[in-house]
Amino acid sequence: MNSLRSSSLVVAAAIAMAAFGAAPIAQGTASTQRGGAAKPGPKPTTTPAPKATPAPKTPPPPTDPREIVAETQKRATVTSQHYEGTLQVLESGGKVSTKHWTYDRLGSNGASKTIIRFTEPAEVKGVALLIFNYPDRASDQWMWTPALNRERRVATQDRRTRFFGTDFSFEDLEERDVARSQYVMSGTETIDGQACWKIESTPLAGARSQYTKAILWIRKSNFTYAQIDNYTDAKLIRRISYKNMEQVQGVWTARTLDVQDFTRNSRTTLTLDALKYNVPLTDSQFTIEALRRG
Repeated sequence: MNSLRSSSLVVAAAIAMAAFGAAPIAQGTASTQRGGAAKPGPKPTTTPAPKATPAPKTPPPPTDPREIVAETQKRATVTSQHYEGTLQVLESGGKVSTKHWTYDRLGSNGASKTIIRFTEPAEVKGVALLIFNYPDRASDQWMWTPALNRERRVATQDRRTRFFGTDFSFEDLEERDVARSQYVMSGTETIDGQACWKIESTPLAGARSQYTKAILWIRKSNFTYAQIDNYTDAKLIRRISYKNMEQVQGVWTARTLDVQDFTRNSRTTLTLDALKYNVPLTDSQFTIEALRRG
């Protein structure tokens, strides 16, 4: 309909221009018929048509896999973030449990600080995790357990364990800068009807991880993750699917994360509520003392 309407407007404009241009000729013919030669009038002046401004060129999308991952990271860059998370955990035996946490993050691109704090149910309320992410090495993590009234540092070798009954491991909750892995393009595939780049990522030497590789599916339309598969050797360990995409303050964001643990045959669905970016947070809110205070 819009195309047809635009064509009609162009035709209408052309008819108006033709009628306006014919008027001086009709007047000159009438003067000659009344007798006497028509006096030469002033020479018509012509106004040069304005030069059309060329449309800005849209840069072609990157084809190098590292550039694609870097662009994905760049578009998600914010100064801070807050949300309230609802986690539904489906165990292998069919039992379903629900947990709630709050998530606050200051900084971005692997150089950030995060606090995750459970608010429900009663048996996990107050349990919290403080994470310091670095661009060039593994994160530092401390966990606070109210029942023990103390915090403990999470050792690197413990990062593969589940975080309090969810299907997120401690390692899954840290950030890794794009520069800590190498990337190989594996082609394109469609995930949930969206065309995606398929990229294989492997940690660089020295970047310790429980996973030996990850397969990334990144949507071509908006440079967001559609799915990540994590492997140890040839074994698929964990799959994270990013769903219900929305623009929040100009940032394309998955409002639902679906995490499958294939070793335990369990699944956790995380829903992000009350999500805000660039909220006023300070470094003092991300300390061991703040972790204890709650």
